[in-house]
Amino acid sequence: MREVEGIGAQRKRAVSLVLEEERACSAYHQKILETAVVEVREDGAAQRLNVFSRDELPLEVALVLDLSDSIGPFLGPLRDAATTALAALKADDEVALFTFSTQAELRVPFTKDKTEIAKQISQFHAGGATNINDGIFIASENLLKTPPKGRRVIILISDDVGTDAGGQGTRDIVTEAIAADAVLYNLKIPGYNPPQTLLYASMVPGLVNIHRVMDQTGGEVFDVQDVAHLDPVFRALIQRIKTRYTLGYYTNASAALGKPHKLDVRLASSFGKKGKDYVVLSKNGFYVH
Repeated sequence: MREVEGIGAQRKRAVSLVLEEERACSAYHQKILETAVVEVREDGAAQRLNVFSRDELPLEVALVLDLSDSIGPFLGPLRDAATTALAALKADDEVALFTFSTQAELRVPFTKDKTEIAKQISQFHAGGATNINDGIFIASENLLKTPPKGRRVIILISDDVGTDAGGQGTRDIVTEAIAADAVLYNLKIPGYNPPQTLLYASMVPGLVNIHRVMDQTGGEVFDVQDVAHLDPVFRALIQRIKTRYTLGYYTNASAALGKPHKLDVRLASSFGKKGKDYVVLSKNGFYVH
């Protein structure tokens, strides 16, 4: 969730979502949303929508890049793919670069210079363990420390084979991401992992459940089958982020309980049952700061 405006004791909240329907075209999706049949409930109570937009708010994109041994052969192609994909962002959109192997760190703070991000990727050397937990958490923590400028997205670029559980578990990572108002996407690349690495990874306790983080923040996985498909899949991911809808409403929710407020986004009952007849990807909660 992202606070976009405050008026007195009320706060305007924004819900970012994607609608997917197996046989529906994008024009149909647009018609669904424009006819005001989207329902948003906060802690079970229906809300009146005040804001509806698509690709109007600026983006803050945190790239979280895996630099473990298995990713080495992909760094060159990733630079080229990032150059093309990030060029599709608007001039006011900002991108930051985080990396992780055994440790996670911020490499390039948020900048509007997308070419600098791509250039940095080609200068890294792969090596070490795969600490995905801290990679996602550090990016979320960094976003939480700064006032939001627009919609926030974390893109995990990894083969998703964790070998180090770091210092934070799935619950804390979900909490930090939701508090930071960030959606997690996953650009999943094949990687080069020998059988012994895969066996070891399967036995490491506490590794982050990436799919759970995506489910609770409203994100998706974009699976790259091989190097040849890296560029088009990366571009498709960026396009999906750009075309998400933002719905806003005023809320009287407070931070008194210290817990996240629950969100439920769905279509009117005439469109069928959520999860069966259609899918809505959105955050399932937010914190009031």
